[in-house]
Amino acid sequence: MSTEEHPAAAPRSLAEALRGRDDVSLAALLRSRPDLITPVPTDLTQLATRASTRASVVRALERLDRFTLQTAQALAVAADPASYEELLGLLAGDEGDPVVAAALPHALGGLREQALVWGGDDRLRLVRTARELLAPSPQHPSPTGLGPTVREATAGMSPGRIQEIVATVGLPSTHDSVSAVTSLTALFADPARMSALLDEAPAESVEVLERLVWGPPYGQVTADPAPRLRWLLDRGLLLPTAPGTVVLPREVALRLRAGRAHRTPEPLPPPVEAAAAHRPRMVDATAAGQAYTALSTVEELLKDWHEGGPAVLRAGGLSVRDLKRTAVALDVTEPVAAFWVELAYAAGLLASDGEADERYAATPAYDEWRERPAAERWAQLVTAWLAATRTPGLVGGRDAKDRTLSALGPGLDRSAAPEVRHRVLTLLAGLPEGAAPALESVLARLRWERPPRGGGRGLAGAGAGDGEDLRARIARWTLSEAEMLGITGRGALAAHGRALIGAPAARRAEAEPAGPGDKLPVRHRSAPAPAPPSSAEQATAAAAAARLLAPLLPEPLDHVLLQADLTAVAPGPLERPLADMLGVLADVESKGGATVYRFTPGSVRRALDAGQTASDLHAFLTAHSRTPVPQPLAYLIDDVARRHGHLRVGAASAYVRCDDDAVLSEILADKRAAGLGLRRLAPTVLAAQAGPAGLLEGLRAMGFAPAAESAEGDVVIARTDAHRTPPRTPPAPVPEGPPVPDDTLLTAALRAVRAGDLASTAPREPAAGGDPGRGEPPRTTAAETLATVQAAVLTGEALWIGYVDAEGGASRRVIAPVRVEGGFVTAYDRTADEVRTYPLHRITGVAELADGES
Repeated sequence: MSTEEHPAAAPRSLAEALRGRDDVSLAALLRSRPDLITPVPTDLTQLATRASTRASVVRALERLDRFTLQTAQALAVAADPASYEELLGLLAGDEGDPVVAAALPHALGGLREQALVWGGDDRLRLVRTARELLAPSPQHPSPTGLGPTVREATAGMSPGRIQEIVATVGLPSTHDSVSAVTSLTALFADPARMSALLDEAPAESVEVLERLVWGPPYGQVTADPAPRLRWLLDRGLLLPTAPGTVVLPREVALRLRAGRAHRTPEPLPPPVEAAAAHRPRMVDATAAGQAYTALSTVEELLKDWHEGGPAVLRAGGLSVRDLKRTAVALDVTEPVAAFWVELAYAAGLLASDGEADERYAATPAYDEWRERPAAERWAQLVTAWLAATRTPGLVGGRDAKDRTLSALGPGLDRSAAPEVRHRVLTLLAGLPEGAAPALESVLARLRWERPPRGGGRGLAGAGAGDGEDLRARIARWTLSEAEMLGITGRGALAAHGRALIGAPAARRAEAEPAGPGDKLPVRHRSAPAPAPPSSAEQATAAAAAARLLAPLLPEPLDHVLLQADLTAVAPGPLERPLADMLGVLADVESKGGATVYRFTPGSVRRALDAGQTASDLHAFLTAHSRTPVPQPLAYLIDDVARRHGHLRVGAASAYVRCDDDAVLSEILADKRAAGLGLRRLAPTVLAAQAGPAGLLEGLRAMGFAPAAESAEGDVVIARTDAHRTPPRTPPAPVPEGPPVPDDTLLTAALRAVRAGDLASTAPREPAAGGDPGRGEPPRTTAAETLATVQAAVLTGEALWIGYVDAEGGASRRVIAPVRVEGGFVTAYDRTADEVRTYPLHRITGVAELADGES
């Protein structure tokens, strides 16, 4: 039994309470509040001090669920220390509440585990910093709606006025204000006497109390209060706090509330309700279709940026105009386009090229990604999405300096995003298969598990301006993004979506709500929601999800259906070589369940520019069409091929050459060629002021089909060379505070803290030149040090030494010397819990431990 639970060994401080814990309990504390272990504290006193700092306490309070926070708020308005019965009365009221009574031990256990509360059930103490943050004050009202106590409210009141109040309510007069306030407090806290006093109150006065009872407890009065107010002021039921301001004392409010600190205690999490139910097979099929669409969208995005995407803004990110162009190219809205762009960036498929004229482009990892099976490509995308702290939903909003937040730009990281995404999916997994959740019930559950900031003083710190409902907004975005990614189908979590977040059976036990008669699970309800899994666990889950998704994805086709209207219909996804070639030979006209490609002179010329010949194109279409090649399409290919390369364009600035001088004469006579600056150099050669690229475009606009020519006179094959960035790593998520320590780190940290605590609390004899009892390192001469250490080797006793390391840092250590030779002491160091060797010249002095402590 810990000292917190044993009345005979009641701790006098938080450090003593921590000292009475076992290693399992301390490990739970460090796991729930990882900021306490960064860096590792030297002893338990330092751990207690760190656990009481404002920043650490605020962080811990912000991670409490609603009922645990209500428990802490109740302790903040209770006496210090308070008993368990008093705390239960504040939460359950005078009439009691069995659900609150059943949940309170778990909530109080959570506060104790996180070192926010210490002491036994008869002397519960909220750490001082938490009490300061949660206790009511005029500047920072408490969520309980309670005001100051009678003692606090009368602190500045004259003794005569206090005696008048005491006399008015029928209490015997006293000789001092302290006893008068005590008797008045006892009156207000006594249900029977308080009821008798209120029975005498005018109805108008009772109405005033009813308006103030649930807060805010402050009201305004004039210099000449109305009779209904005067009646309350004369009896201390309202007390003045400042000129023109009165307050309802805490004791009075609690009696009017039947003892409850909160109007509505919330001991149980609200259930996540189903809004619709679908057949699981339909959900899986719908989600699989969305998953394939997601892969196609990412490929289409990066194909659009194949030769170099939009320019990077000076401040970083994508311009509004480029985002609009991307949305038009993908045929989606701008917020959805921002999501796909950010997803490709988070997955490491997209980055800036780092050139002087910096542009966005695909990374080398994109080429590797395209070659992987579809299910594995999907798993890579959703794994990056789950872990990303970048939040595309913020694009278009404003930052703290009123600057627009742009896609791929700075300021989009929100460290809460991974946890919220994972928690939303976990809540969906708690519903029956095929059930889609009601959005408001999901948001209500998240608000219970992590109440919005502002529940106490200092809890709405930096970032709260956009963070008060940030978790709710992230939850909304999560549901829509999960649908676009194919994790859910028709709003319900698919089978591969369940696998993505781990074993559904284990998660469901945490996600399902408990009714008043249900037993609470082993993990108490006041504990924080489970943290997202580690990267290794997530990789394993993603692989399992990919295996479930793979059979549901459509098989790529190796054929199309050619039609007489110069179109080709792909009735499903195409194999990659076929899709790549068809994307060069034809233009995509429409998408959907089937993709329609249209052949045009320009698209055929594009294929010829890429090095294909007419015979190659005929053979390709014949091999991959389930229908005969239509005659109009064959004529189109032959006609474009016949004229392709008839003209040659090179660099003079540019020139045109053609074996048929009549064609060149036709070009010169065309008015549309005036802007090209053409002149005849020879019967078969024209020179141009325009460059080769401009000359090519100009001649094509005039209806000709020129081919580019190299300096050696060869036809330049215009392949779509991919522009790739140098190897880039995906953006690292921005963590929400220090990471949760693993078991290895916890074990090492606990050993160090225990050893340091043993050294710091071990009694030692005073030594000349220093007082280790006051934290000063002992100081002795070199001869005294050597003699004492040698004696300790013979007797086996432990010593207290002062030691200066190579960096000049001084420390105190408890050692048990084993050997002294060559100017070095080999000893077992209790502080480090290992055998070490110390140079004698770095030991400032020695002192013997007190009797019985060696």
